[in-house]
Amino acid sequence: MKPSMFYGKRVSAQPHVRTPPEDSEDSCLSDSAGSDEECIHKPGDEESSSESDRSSSDEEYFPKSGDGESSSKSDRSSSEEEVQNQDAGGASSDGECVPKPGDEESNRSSSDDEVASTSVQNARKRRNKEKVAWKPVKQTPSSAKNVPVWQGALPDSDSVRLPIDYFRQFFDTELLALIVNQSNLYSTQENPNHALRLDQKELEQFIGTVLYMSVIRLPRSRIYWSNACRVQQVADVMPRDRWEEIKHFIHFNDNTAPNNSDRLFKIRPLIDSLLPKFQALPQHQMLSIDEQMVPFKGRSVLKQYIPKKPYKWGYKIFVLCDTTGLVHSFDVYAGKSDPPAGSQDIGASGNVVLKLAQVIEGSVNHLLYFDNWFSSLDLFVALANMGIPALGTVRQNRLPGCSFSNDKMLKKKGRGTFEEEQAVVDRVEIRAVKWFDNRGVIVASTFASAQPVSFTERWDRKQRRKVSVECPSIITLYNKFMGGVDALDALIAYYRIHIRSKKYYHRFFFHFVDMVVVNGWLLYRRDCDKMNVPRKKQKDLLAFKLSIAQALCMQGKDLSAKKRGRPSSDVTREFQKKQRRGPTKAIPTQDVRADAVGHWPQIGSVRQRCKFPKCTGHTSMKCTKCDVHLCLNKNKNCFCAFHE
Repeated sequence: MKPSMFYGKRVSAQPHVRTPPEDSEDSCLSDSAGSDEECIHKPGDEESSSESDRSSSDEEYFPKSGDGESSSKSDRSSSEEEVQNQDAGGASSDGECVPKPGDEESNRSSSDDEVASTSVQNARKRRNKEKVAWKPVKQTPSSAKNVPVWQGALPDSDSVRLPIDYFRQFFDTELLALIVNQSNLYSTQENPNHALRLDQKELEQFIGTVLYMSVIRLPRSRIYWSNACRVQQVADVMPRDRWEEIKHFIHFNDNTAPNNSDRLFKIRPLIDSLLPKFQALPQHQMLSIDEQMVPFKGRSVLKQYIPKKPYKWGYKIFVLCDTTGLVHSFDVYAGKSDPPAGSQDIGASGNVVLKLAQVIEGSVNHLLYFDNWFSSLDLFVALANMGIPALGTVRQNRLPGCSFSNDKMLKKKGRGTFEEEQAVVDRVEIRAVKWFDNRGVIVASTFASAQPVSFTERWDRKQRRKVSVECPSIITLYNKFMGGVDALDALIAYYRIHIRSKKYYHRFFFHFVDMVVVNGWLLYRRDCDKMNVPRKKQKDLLAFKLSIAQALCMQGKDLSAKKRGRPSSDVTREFQKKQRRGPTKAIPTQDVRADAVGHWPQIGSVRQRCKFPKCTGHTSMKCTKCDVHLCLNKNKNCFCAFHE
């Protein structure tokens, strides 16, 4: 038998040539990082890309605004883009979605995907066929565009509330009751013979202990109750086994209810309760949209991987913030971004912006900032039709027909060189500016321009001194007002809740608690500024969080009822033994002694023997209700032991 008959027909070997895509996102962009290696800058280094270094480091700090650095946000976002291989027209995420066997996304019918991809391709083809006419802008003072003046104002504050009141503005009684009911229901479903019996006060104490744990960091949760490292703020509030039981059974939705293939089904009631409260907050003029990573390394189909983030593994949330980090809206990434009702599909990243921008009032000139993962001409046009001026970095391949000089040509002209072009797309004027600092960066806007040009200082390695570099106005605005979500990340990272759990909804719940605390602190700072309270008298984030934790653990709670275990001395049994020996003054029953009502210490005129068993002391202190003498001093506290 011939070998060809046994092995099959041999095909002539031909080299496989891979043709590069016409509109590839992996092309070397002018504003993208060249490699995935971490670049460590020294003070005074020429390549001072502050926020690029921030995104690849583990340090947590506030981003400085208004420094006019060109590569700050664009380098970070574009370095993530090299891994993502996605664009605004069809990308659903800038991270790699970790697949899981049996994922419902893989079993979904391809009809919806085909319709979505067809609409995106039609939008791209339409934009390419139009051949947008870009014209260079002559740099004169008259070419400057006026930044819209804000027509709104923040409401005045009548008073400064307590920190716990800001927290309960978001975690109100309705939300706490929902968590209590669902947790008790889940406990009954798991074990009908053992009920959880969780109430709202105990749930508040659980949240308070979790806040204490975020401030007092220990490697394991059980160490807070250990003899070696006991933390009384946690151990005195709740027993260890009860705390772990609440953590195990805490739940937010009924597992038996239909989920309609919702990946966020287990936390959907929590999101539906918090989101309207965030959206109802008064908004500042300057708003920004960016992504936020929730650290998580467990098994979940929602988990994302972004190598340039400080926390590379976790869940991704798109957040709408102001410049201070105050959250006004958010959208948890769950695999597919559909356009909001009544809006055109402009791609996954653009749909996210349109969805978050629905809460922005379009008649008072709110200004919206975002990075180049979201930017596209269709997005600028859609926001302009909504009455929202926008500004953001943009990739070169998302500006069809716009031909800027490459980085080599701009480098020959020197740092600070820039070019500006304008175009009218669907009766919306868009300005695009390419500025060269350490590398080229492109920024587009519907309200800003290159003029007026300011100057910023940069370190020159060759001259070994700082030099003044021209910086267009559009770059200054972007660097000044884009860092809202970064400020939020820095505030959360200072005292993040690190409670380990394999359940993904635990990680979301603890993250939302952190987000609510930061939002409450920012509202507290806003009210203090309105009331002209000096900064020295304002609580910092640590003091604000500790105040909330203390109120949740102790306000309106009876901590004496939480003690477990066998008492050190049985008062009733010892009293009966004493009665057998001779006449003894009667004492109240156990129910009366432990009712915690009306038992007040009072100094009597006569000293008598302490009525607590096995105590031989004499005291003039007695209980007003029980009418028995009990020791109460710095050495003995028979008064509390008698009423347990």
